Amino acid sequence: MHRSELLKRHGPRESMDFDVVIVGGGPAGLASAIRLKQLAAQAGQELSVVVLEKGSEPGAHILSGAVMDPRALTELFPDWQQRGAPLNQPVTADDVLILSAHRAWRTPDALVPACMHNHGNFVVSLGAVTRWLGDQAAALGVETFPGFAAAEVLYGEQGAVVGVATGDVGLGKDGEPHEGFQLGMALHGRYTLFAEGARGHLGRQLIAR
Repeated sequence: MHRSELLKRHGPRESMDFDVVIVGGGPAGLASAIRLKQLAAQAGQELSVVVLEKGSEPGAHILSGAVMDPRALTELFPDWQQRGAPLNQPVTADDVLILSAHRAWRTPDALVPACMHNHGNFVVSLGAVTRWLGDQAAALGVETFPGFAAAEVLYGEQGAVVGVATGDVGLGKDGEPHEGFQLGMALHGRYTLFAEGARGHLGRQLIAR
């Protein structure tokens, strides 16, 4: 069934209004939410910020380890060590190897480009860092909706993005609603920030539009 027909039959769907709607509860989305709340607090203003995260919690879909430069985190939280950020293992050595089918040669440190030196960086679990960012965001008053994937971009009468809608519940394989069907919720924002990654499906829709 076409979306417009679903809306006619079951609408209007529930909606919530925010100043900023952020799609994606990864490091980029959470850091953005945190910075916005920090700036609002510095200006003595109230700012409602919501983060939509398709995983069961922030970090649930972040599986990689990483070598992390803490500079950006220091800009966000100068006291991140006192706050217990999970940056526990500093890089102690670097080896850049040239490999052949049968041998390996270590490149002398003097010949390794500066951008490949990791002195001062940390080996981290990016999932753990993301969960920690989620806790910091919550402490600042950011609302996080875990388990809710943004399924549709919402546009106003002039064609501007006005928010997103979460996915509908209770659709059969044929796309027809069955018992227990419920329309997704509309989340309206004065600003909508898409932080769902380089291959996000809403991002591809926006680029195509």
